[in-house]
Amino acid sequence: MTDIDAPSRYAEPAADQSGRGGNVALVVALALGLAVAAVGLAMISREMAEPFVLAILGALAVVGVFCLFAGAVGILHFGQTQARNDVTKAFVDNLPQGALIADQSGRVLYANESYRNLLGLEPDMVVQAPDRAFAGNSFLAEQIFRLSRAAQQGRALREEFRLPPLGEAEEEPGVRPRWFRISVQPMPSEPDSGRKGGLVVWQVDEVTADRERQEAGFEKVQQAIAYLDNAPAGFFTADGEGTIDYLNATLAQWLGLDLADAASGQLKLANIMSEDGAALIARAGRGAAHGDTRRFDIDLVKADGTTLPVRILHCLPRYGGNGGLAHALVLNRAPGGAEEAAAAELRFARLFNSAPIAIATVDREGIISTTNAAFVRLFGRAVDGVPARKVTLADLADADGAEALRKALDAAIAGQGLIEPVDIAFEGDKERSGRVYLSPVERAEGESEAAIAYAIDTTQQRALEMQIAQSQKMQAIGQLAGGIAHDFNNMLTAIIGFSDFLLMNHRPTDPAFQDIMNIKQNANRAAGLVRQLLAFSRQQTLRPERLQLGDVLSELSILLGRLLGENIELKLDSGSDIWPVKADLHQFEQVIINLAVNARDAMPNGGKLVIRTANVGERDSLELGQHRVPPGEYVLIEVSDTGTGMAPEVMEKMFEPFFSTKEVGRGTGLGLSTVYGIVKQTGGHVIPDSELGRGTVMRVYLPRYVEVAGEAEPARAPAPVRREQPKDLTGRGTVLLVEDEDAVRSFAARALGQRGYHVLEATTGTEALEMFTSYNGDVDLVVSDVVMPEMDGPTLMKHLRSERPDVKIIFISGYAEDAFRRNLSDKEDFMFLQKPFDLKELAAAVKAALQG
Repeated sequence: MTDIDAPSRYAEPAADQSGRGGNVALVVALALGLAVAAVGLAMISREMAEPFVLAILGALAVVGVFCLFAGAVGILHFGQTQARNDVTKAFVDNLPQGALIADQSGRVLYANESYRNLLGLEPDMVVQAPDRAFAGNSFLAEQIFRLSRAAQQGRALREEFRLPPLGEAEEEPGVRPRWFRISVQPMPSEPDSGRKGGLVVWQVDEVTADRERQEAGFEKVQQAIAYLDNAPAGFFTADGEGTIDYLNATLAQWLGLDLADAASGQLKLANIMSEDGAALIARAGRGAAHGDTRRFDIDLVKADGTTLPVRILHCLPRYGGNGGLAHALVLNRAPGGAEEAAAAELRFARLFNSAPIAIATVDREGIISTTNAAFVRLFGRAVDGVPARKVTLADLADADGAEALRKALDAAIAGQGLIEPVDIAFEGDKERSGRVYLSPVERAEGESEAAIAYAIDTTQQRALEMQIAQSQKMQAIGQLAGGIAHDFNNMLTAIIGFSDFLLMNHRPTDPAFQDIMNIKQNANRAAGLVRQLLAFSRQQTLRPERLQLGDVLSELSILLGRLLGENIELKLDSGSDIWPVKADLHQFEQVIINLAVNARDAMPNGGKLVIRTANVGERDSLELGQHRVPPGEYVLIEVSDTGTGMAPEVMEKMFEPFFSTKEVGRGTGLGLSTVYGIVKQTGGHVIPDSELGRGTVMRVYLPRYVEVAGEAEPARAPAPVRREQPKDLTGRGTVLLVEDEDAVRSFAARALGQRGYHVLEATTGTEALEMFTSYNGDVDLVVSDVVMPEMDGPTLMKHLRSERPDVKIIFISGYAEDAFRRNLSDKEDFMFLQKPFDLKELAAAVKAALQG
């Protein structure tokens, strides 16, 4: 800091017109008034004039005495008012900045001595405001115009400009230019000053020294940048988003880049190094403290795609703010000393040998020279060390993979930095697959390595990807199948129902009776196909119970023997102490029957069918991870045959509905899709294994059923007994029928109406609520569809039972009961009728519900 010298004397103002001016008109008026009074008093008698004279003299005496006292105490001032505030005037007069006060017309009221000195005015020169003093200077035309306009408009403004010394038309050599800062701001005038409008305050200050210091600092920065641009080391800075803010000329030359690319702000870290390298630098910047320095040995990527091995010294600025640089990085290609090289070699050897991924070095011919332990484990011991057989990288892959590896090696030899990974199948083991990454090596004199190969085993990953893709595909097909099944059930309900109406009006001897029966029978066959679709889409109704699979298979073996025929040998191989499972008995029997029938059709000339059961512990289940089977305890049901087997392309579609390899008319293509849906809905997994000419093995894994402590052992459900439908299906009562499908609603309403019921029809849940309210809840039974627009069946039930808790409800749906029961409380009581149903089933269900 520099000291400001105190003035040796009090400065005098350059101009002072700020005194309070008198008013001559008032003095003249006062004199005329006194003259008129004197003339008037002279024209009257003395006796009459004497009181007036005394009054005037008394008034003048009082005013005179008051003025004397007011002047003594400082209330009134006589003459100029420049001494009214000596401290303020002295402060302004001794300011180092020039100050000038003018009125709106431009007349100068006051200016201090610094103003005269800064403008270079002689003592006899007239002081003017800056807008007039600099009006003829061509260097300041724009700035002075803006300042003058601001003064007229009564607003503040500041301008800074450079000009030669006052009086010089052009800059001369050796003459130092001067910098001025001029500001203008309005100042209201005093109310009793007698002036109209406000005043304008001008301030002038010379800032030449500040500007010279700034220019000197800028010149030093320019010199530092010039030195940095031509330094023997590369340098760049990048922000937290990876955008390069600065790149010196040395690094640009190394990488073959144009400096304009860095200046544009579009150059990223990922453009000059690999994505992994950019991520490494970014993580180092986020994890380091300000002032910390870290070192990285990585490869940069040149503009032509070749690599450049460098050492990066990464440093965060010690005083970095949020708006500053996120990184400041220095690059230096100079190698370290011998001791540092030995330490680096030791670190590399440790990393190389202990790396969990396979690493090997190859020469220009692709011959493998050095490998780590993981590479040996992955590809075999024949590639360890320097093999006599001269194993090449291409020898490790199949034909397609070998060709891709040769192309990648050529790119590495050419020095390309970013080489796409190569997916290969292992030579001699097509079931295993891997992914190989190649990166080039900067070879020193006498070295033969051309590239480094990194390999990982992707066998399990590929298997999982295929399983996930297949699972997603099956899930999508299942959703489609479930939707189709629901719509078909609605149509089949109408077909079967109206067929019943026709059969009621025709005798068995009528010619049309048999045609109608054929319609109904085929509709029932179609209903069977729909049930299989629901099984595939896992939307069927299940009644799970505790099963001992050995007992179930023994009981089922008689039926299987009849299905398979005499030319196929059936063998049951049931393990001892097989764990129990929890499944629907009839659905499980359907799974075994479908698998057995498929095996029979695959052995047209006879063969052998083996059904084996075994326990699979949690440790053994880990081997099934590639099939997306979670670890746990399972019961295995294995169905193997000696048939023709399946090709891989057939196995990819074997579980899809309506896909079949059988000739037309011999199958629906729903057998294996039904198996898939039942097993999945039970919580199990089905894994096929087949090869052409060697038969097929279907393995079904069902989770082991473990009883919870305190839970009563579930009794085996008895075989379903078809309840004899009541002969009299007529009845009385009001039935509210809610169905959005017109054909189904028409059939059901007509069927119930013929049986003596009063039927109220509604197409939506909202309409049903309004109708229920209009009847004051006097409805004996509600028959409602489950899936409807606006309001579904379960929601309708909640609203109805909030008004009348004891109302009886029958749900009808093309979906399974389990599909919506899981969303309802266990206390909810209702009956369920699966679509499609015929006239008698509907009437029987309604009468049973009304009779309780």
